[in-house]
Amino acid sequence: VDGDGEKDVPPHCNLQVYTYTCDVGKRENVYLTAERVRKEVGEVSVLVNNAGVVSGHHLLECPDELIERTMMVNCHAHFWTTKAFLPKMLEMNHGHIVTVASSLGLFSTAGVEDYCASKFGAVGFHESLSHELKAAEKDGIKTTLVCPYLVDTGMFRGCRIRKEIEPFLPPLKPEYCVKQAMRAILTDQPMICTPRLMYMVTFMKSILPFEAVVCMYRFLGADKCMYPFIAQRKQATNNNEAKNGI
Repeated sequence: VDGDGEKDVPPHCNLQVYTYTCDVGKRENVYLTAERVRKEVGEVSVLVNNAGVVSGHHLLECPDELIERTMMVNCHAHFWTTKAFLPKMLEMNHGHIVTVASSLGLFSTAGVEDYCASKFGAVGFHESLSHELKAAEKDGIKTTLVCPYLVDTGMFRGCRIRKEIEPFLPPLKPEYCVKQAMRAILTDQPMICTPRLMYMVTFMKSILPFEAVVCMYRFLGADKCMYPFIAQRKQATNNNEAKNGI
């Protein structure tokens, strides 16, 4: 607001937004879409790998196709998108690669083996790529690893930790996660865990014996926190099958 009480109007910006539909689990689709982006928009300087799926089944009840889909979308896609856009970043020595993984890429829980494996893979890929860029002395290309706790998007609806702990670790609002991630990207932060308590859990998991980690999980209710979520998914699937007469 200026001295006359008038609100300052921000300068008009002629922004354009382009959207593309792409199955990131299929490398041919990624490469074709990347070529379209280069022709229609230009070179990409910020790559955010954010796509993610979950099967919602116990390992022995999960169809092989869903396990493959989880790995392809959550992990393999990072290889294809990076191979599509990194060459130009290396040529210009300028860019930023953001990997949106998960706290389940740093420590695991029961019942979501495919999801944990895919996120561990994404974290490993990101860390190795970061080391490769450092070794090549490409200091103009930044990397940021984002590992949020449970985000309230409905993806893991029903997931529950110990009720006494829940008030201290409620599901995160998507807007909060975006703000935290954007702050980390704009300040070239290599890694961000939200909330900060996740750093402590990761540290404890790294230094404690496995049985002690099991005790910690049981205290937090994190050992079987996905079981209610899986039960809800199974019930929903059964209801749909009943409706469709399958």
